[in-house]
Amino acid sequence: MNVLILKLVLTPVLIGAASLAGQRWGPAVSGWLVSLPLTSGPVAFFLALDHGAAFAAAAAAGTLAGTLSQTAFCLAYRWLALRSGWLLTLGAGCLAFAAATIALQYLTLPLLLLFLIVIAALALALHLMPGGSHVSSAVAAPPPRWDIPARMVIATTFVLLLTGVAPALGPRLAGLLAPFPLYAAILAVFAHRLQGPAAAAGVLRGLLLGLFAFASFFLALTLLLERASIALAFAVASVTALALQAGSLWLLRQSTRRVAGLHSKT
Repeated sequence: MNVLILKLVLTPVLIGAASLAGQRWGPAVSGWLVSLPLTSGPVAFFLALDHGAAFAAAAAAGTLAGTLSQTAFCLAYRWLALRSGWLLTLGAGCLAFAAATIALQYLTLPLLLLFLIVIAALALALHLMPGGSHVSSAVAAPPPRWDIPARMVIATTFVLLLTGVAPALGPRLAGLLAPFPLYAAILAVFAHRLQGPAAAAGVLRGLLLGLFAFASFFLALTLLLERASIALAFAVASVTALALQAGSLWLLRQSTRRVAGLHSKT
């Protein structure tokens, strides 16, 4: 019951807060915010309590590997967004995530090697993300009143469906599916519809920057869950993620300022 309450409360609060942050500080900040393991982290915590540290550690390793699937989603969505509407683009991103997940289900790597591959993939994805020169600089239309409530309902429904079947999937597959970029997908789609591909790219770039901390969180969990208490493992993982997330926010602000400077010159 505690897990259900967590899903019903935390999911809409998170997507609502991220949506408001996107309206206040821009889509990149909303993407950065939803990269925090604010849902997958608590779910991992309850998995450890209900099924033991070994089960939770295996799921955490799967979630770490699933960061690669998130990266595939971001690249597929952004590249296709330059020439297609949000529906086709979202479908392509989901297919990229699914293909990467299927491949990772049958690929087992040493933990530290996996982490290094994830970090390299994130850095490469940031380098490959197309720029915003193809996008109109017109002022965005104000969102309708149902905008944020719709995002919250969609996000909560999806989380309930996904986590409801997760125990039957086993720790590896459940961990791989857990990092599906639900929040980022919703934010990117709404940004795409209301503001164009450049706004969606901002969400995805913010997500990619934040995923360095996400990956570090689950690396720490995988290493510590079977070697320390559950409380200590999550405390160390949380401190590590928050420290790296602060650094990624600084990089995000620097990138935003550079882009704003280029637009002001043109």
